[in-house]
Amino acid sequence: MLYAGLDLSRRKVSVHVLDEAGETVTATWVPATRDGLRLLAGRVALYGQPVTGVVESMTGGRFVHDQLELAGWDVEVADAARARALAPLAAKTDKIDARVLAELARRDLVPAIWLPDPTVGAERERARFRLHLVRHRTALKNRIHATLATFGEPVPVSDLFGTGGRGLLASLDIPEPWATTLGRSLELVDDLDRRIGTCEAELRALGADHPYVPLLVTVPGIGATLGYTIASEIGDISRFPSPKHLAGYTGLCPRVYQSGETDRRGSLTKAGPKYLRWALIEAAVHASNHERYAARYQRTKRRLGKQRGGRIARVELARELASVIWYMLTRQEPFRAAGPSIGLVA
Repeated sequence: MLYAGLDLSRRKVSVHVLDEAGETVTATWVPATRDGLRLLAGRVALYGQPVTGVVESMTGGRFVHDQLELAGWDVEVADAARARALAPLAAKTDKIDARVLAELARRDLVPAIWLPDPTVGAERERARFRLHLVRHRTALKNRIHATLATFGEPVPVSDLFGTGGRGLLASLDIPEPWATTLGRSLELVDDLDRRIGTCEAELRALGADHPYVPLLVTVPGIGATLGYTIASEIGDISRFPSPKHLAGYTGLCPRVYQSGETDRRGSLTKAGPKYLRWALIEAAVHASNHERYAARYQRTKRRLGKQRGGRIARVELARELASVIWYMLTRQEPFRAAGPSIGLVA
């Protein structure tokens, strides 16, 4: 058996291959392209042994994984932060990183991450592209508000981009070039509105046939678009053995510092996909008015005060929704409002 560590940069892949005794078989680099990886697989195949490869999780890591798997390698993608924690280095170069990854593979210590299959990957791309467009639209709207503030123009309407707000914008006397950039920004907002609407219609249509989305939309605060986003980010629910594991995956749990008599909680871990955290927080905002959650949500807000209460109450409710979702998807049951809410560590 051979063990290959692969450190990917923008243009090349640094490679270090070890044998079972830990001796270096080869150390080289190849272009980070299909042809380069095919050349690498051909060179290593000359040694006539099966290969276990490891590449760090980063942009392009999945591409390297897929190409070498096609060549017959058994490839894992390592969590970059956990890999560095296992093997902290005084000096860090691409060659050293590749050597370390190969050693982790040889010792069976790779902190591997779960890779979605092509179907789940496609679901994530659709949902994430919609969020990408939403962020662009929000940035443009913020820029328009900033332009009005620059010239001391008040905004007496609740929705600057509704019918009343558009009339207000049309009546403003703003000098050039700000007037032109404001008009072009509005055109882009309108174009993004149309494109986001098209994405949402596609997600609603696809969600109707998804095994999880019809269940998720029964949860307070979760509609068809959020349901599709959450389902795509979770993937296969069976990979989480308990609701606590799913809550931990969301990154909405606090860091725990425990030693001797000391036991305190820190900031959120923010592990796992940021899109899942966003979707659960968004669902919590809407679910906070539901009869099952409203009383507890308001108690938390009052107990922690105006400055922190609302934010922490939303995170607490988002964790609870993650726990509820685990039970629903595991048991294939819709949401039921009866019964006490599930308490998780705040």
